[in-house]
Amino acid sequence: MSISRHFVLAAGGTGGHMIPAHAVAEELMLRGHHVALVTDERGAKIPGIFDKAQVHVMPAGRMTRNPKSWAGALKAILAGRAMSRRLNETFRPTAVVGFGGYPAMPALLGALADGIPTAIHEQNAVLGRVNRYLASRVDAIVTAYPDVQRLKGKYADKVHLIGNPVRDEVKQLREEEFPALTDESVFRVLVIGGSQGATILSSVVPDGLGMLPLSLRRRLQVTQQCRAEDIERVRKLYADLEIPADLATYFNDVPEKLGWSHLVIARAGASTLAELTCAGRPAILIPLPSAMDDHQTANAREMTEAGGARTIPQARFTAVELAKQMQKMALEPGALQNAARRARACGRPNAARDMADLLESIGPAPIVNDPLRVGPTPTSLNLQGVPA
Repeated sequence: MSISRHFVLAAGGTGGHMIPAHAVAEELMLRGHHVALVTDERGAKIPGIFDKAQVHVMPAGRMTRNPKSWAGALKAILAGRAMSRRLNETFRPTAVVGFGGYPAMPALLGALADGIPTAIHEQNAVLGRVNRYLASRVDAIVTAYPDVQRLKGKYADKVHLIGNPVRDEVKQLREEEFPALTDESVFRVLVIGGSQGATILSSVVPDGLGMLPLSLRRRLQVTQQCRAEDIERVRKLYADLEIPADLATYFNDVPEKLGWSHLVIARAGASTLAELTCAGRPAILIPLPSAMDDHQTANAREMTEAGGARTIPQARFTAVELAKQMQKMALEPGALQNAARRARACGRPNAARDMADLLESIGPAPIVNDPLRVGPTPTSLNLQGVPA
C-alpha cells in the first residue's frame, strides 16, 4: 500500500487563480497524493486542467460595496462553508489551501471550523480581499513577490516567498538560450492582453510599431492577441504598414510563441509576469488600471526595477511612447539580451515544487491509502443543490 495524503485546493474561477492551483495539484498528484478542487462554475469549465482530480462546484458569495448584496452573499458563503465541511468529512484532507477568489472563502472557513491546517497563496503583489480577511487565521501565507502590499508585518513568521507556479512548457524555456538576434534577423514581437486588456493594445501597438525606423520596422514579425471585434481592423493596419502579423482571439500555444519572441508587450497579470520571468523574456508592460487595488502596477515593479521590463502606465500609453521605449530596447546593442537576463533573474521556476513541500510540512503525518475512503475520483461533482 502506498503512503498518501489528501489535499483540498480552493480557487476562484479565473485563470489567474486556477492555473497556479492546477500546477500545484499536478505536483501533489505526481507525488502520489489525492487532490480535490473547490471552485465556481467558471473554474469548472476551464478546459485542460484538473482532469485527474475531484472537482466540486460550490456557492461563493461576493461581498460588494452595495449593502443590498450582503445578505445574499453571506447566505452563499455559509452554504458553501457547510458543503465544505461535508467534503472534509468524506475526503478528510491533510490541509486546505486557498488560491484567492471568492470560492476560496467557504472552503477555508470550513477547514478552520474543522481544525484542518490551512494555507493561502497570493499571486499578486497586493494581498487580495479574501486573503486579507483570512491572513490572521491560516497557518501559512505563500507569496509570489518579496514585497506584498496590505500584508501586515505581524504575519512575517508564517510568510513564505515561493512564487507563482507555471506550466512545465514554460519551465522548459528557462533552459533555452535567448533567440539569436542580429541587425539583419527577424525581430519577433508577441502582444498578449487578455479579454480586458486587448482593446487598447490593438489601438496603440500597430501605430507605435509604424513609427519605428524603417530599418527596424522591416524586420518585424508580430503575433498579437485581439478581441473578435478588433481583429479585422488591426489586420488592415498591419497590412497597410507592411508588417507581417499573426492575429488571433486566443492562443493555446503561448509557451511556444514565448519561446521564440524577442520582446513581449503585455498587461502585468501575475501569471504573465511569472511566465516572462521564468522564461527570461524582456517586456513592455501596461498594467490594467482597473485591476483591484491597482495590483498589476505592483506586480510589474520587481521585474521593472531589475531591468527586465519597462512599464508604461495606461494613461501614458501612446504610440509615440511605445515607439520610444521599443527603440531604447531594440536599437541599443545588447539591450534586449541584457533585459532578458535580468528578467530571468526574477523568475521562481520551482514554485509548484516548493509549494507542495510546504503543504506536506504543515499537515499531520501521512496516512495509509484506504481504497474505501478514496474510491473513484469524479471529474465533476456539483454540490450547489445540496442543502446546507
